Amino acid sequence: MTLLNRKVDYALLILSYLHSHQPGGASAQKIAAHYDLSPSFVANILKVLCHKGFVESRRGVKGGYALNRPAAQIHLAELMDALDESFQLTTCNGHADGDSGCGVEAICPVRHPLAEVYERIRDVLRGVTLDQLFTPAPPAELEQVGTTHLGPTLPGLSRPLVG
Repeated sequence: MTLLNRKVDYALLILSYLHSHQPGGASAQKIAAHYDLSPSFVANILKVLCHKGFVESRRGVKGGYALNRPAAQIHLAELMDALDESFQLTTCNGHADGDSGCGVEAICPVRHPLAEVYERIRDVLRGVTLDQLFTPAPPAELEQVGTTHLGPTLPGLSRPLVG
């Protein structure tokens, strides 16, 4: 199970490319060639990104695609929600009406704690901008974030993200 589906993965690649080539933008063919992807596949993702307001298309000889707003103003959760149904940690966390199809939902001892975990993950995703993903952290900042034998930690968390 992955948190980011294929469409979001490739959208992030495309948006990263456009971010690094602002303000001129780029054509679907140029982006596809850079990542060795099918031009029609990239064009389809760009069409969705245009429709959802993340990129704009420009016609003409110098046309192509460009970010519609700065990457610092786009949060990862927003992109995920726009391109796919929001991820679910459990079958019951995505159903406010209590109709998840789970037979033990009413007496489940972990339903509410897992709902809290889900909300914490969503908060992290809401706090990450595309600019943060696309801009490598300087080495000094990496040291401040910290790592353990289990992986990276984030500022504000007293324990590693994994384990």
